[in-house]
Amino acid sequence: MQVLAYLSFEGRCQEALDFYRDKLGASIGMVMRFKDAPPMDQPAPEGCAGGPPPDGEKVMHSELRIGDSTLMATDGMASGKPNFAGISLSLAVADAAEAQQRFDALADGGQVQMPLAKTFFSPAFGMVADRFGVQWLVVAQDPDRPLR
Repeated sequence: MQVLAYLSFEGRCQEALDFYRDKLGASIGMVMRFKDAPPMDQPAPEGCAGGPPPDGEKVMHSELRIGDSTLMATDGMASGKPNFAGISLSLAVADAAEAQQRFDALADGGQVQMPLAKTFFSPAFGMVADRFGVQWLVVAQDPDRPLR
């Protein structure tokens, strides 16, 4: 069994995929656009967002790999208002040098909430919201206290 994060970028998914590819070395897997979906003959199930689907070029579903992890992403209903409140993604890296590199990359156009610094549990830990509002915890492995 796996738990995978599914992020809704509300209209900026392709931009986010490109950003994570360029900044974190993510590999982009399958990308399905709304124009590629079969027509829906039935109304959306109760509890699902209604209304017309987004522009056909918007991303309905995508997968990207960052290291050993898979994230899924969508444009959702392309409302232009992504909301990632109450959740963070943790990026565990090998050492402080890589932590600095990845932290700086994620901070490009984003907002640092806690600068990268040595802590009691890591040689380098920091918190940053990237340009899309996704909250990241960047943590370097402590060789004496493995995270995994």
